[in-house]
Amino acid sequence: MPAVELWIIYALAFGAVLLAVQSIYWFLSRTRQEKKAINRRLALGGRLGNPVEVLETLRRERGFGLASGAPMLAGLEQLVLQTGLRVDPVRLLVLVLALAAALFLVFSFVFGVGVVAMALAVVIAVAGAYLALRVVRRKRIARFGEQFPDALDVIVRGLRAGHPFRVALALVAREMPDPIGSEFGIMADEITFGLDLAPAVDNVVRRVGHEDLPFFAVAVGIQNQTGGNLAEILSRLSHLLRQRAKLRLKVRALTSEGRLSALSLSLAPFILFGVISLISPTYYGEVRNHPVILPVMVVGLLLLATGNFIMYRMVHFKV
Repeated sequence: MPAVELWIIYALAFGAVLLAVQSIYWFLSRTRQEKKAINRRLALGGRLGNPVEVLETLRRERGFGLASGAPMLAGLEQLVLQTGLRVDPVRLLVLVLALAAALFLVFSFVFGVGVVAMALAVVIAVAGAYLALRVVRRKRIARFGEQFPDALDVIVRGLRAGHPFRVALALVAREMPDPIGSEFGIMADEITFGLDLAPAVDNVVRRVGHEDLPFFAVAVGIQNQTGGNLAEILSRLSHLLRQRAKLRLKVRALTSEGRLSALSLSLAPFILFGVISLISPTYYGEVRNHPVILPVMVVGLLLLATGNFIMYRMVHFKV
């Protein structure tokens, strides 16, 4: 009997600890979600108070005006704008230079101190920074695409309730998280401060880069010039975007096997080479320095790249 009572005590103690850990996790998770629900524009508005200062701060944080006086940097400004990062151009340049210096030290041990090591370090640092910005941009655009139909629904409900279009945009800016909350908030502020509707919408298209935003810009522009039921137009657009998203996910599910096969076939030669080299280091010793090896390797890599490109095109396409 004492043993049974001891096991009951252990079970009750375990249940109490489990419930305590679960409650702490729910509290922290809920707090984190509530913090995420406040977008950057609302956070700045609570701290600065002046809408003009909020708008200028957002534009400055996003790298707006980076290419002023330098048309060659227009593409970089576009990329930085669409990433949504709070990027200081000087800090970005310093980070790239620091990465290049670190890579130069690494390549100096391999190739020796010289032009080759420096060229490789600079090229890889610049390419790495560019690819990192592209990845951040793609993730932000994908997040914006998930929020876009819900934002259209909020605008539609605001218009049907009798609010002007600018007030409906302000509802999205107040109720939705980033990135769409701050982007539509910037658009609402620009319209409030005197910018015409069409340029303000075009600015959002340029800042975000989502492929569905031109539909929104065309719908708003036509309604602004010719009139019509904007709420009905945006409601149909929201339905269209949701159907496209469903079809895109369905296509992604149907092509998942092909994408996994393409990844396996692409990595198989390298994995096989690494395993053989690990098990028998002298297996390729007799032919490693043969003069035919270099042309064969070049041709093999070109064929592998061609096959990868064909497989990529087979399983990746726009919907």
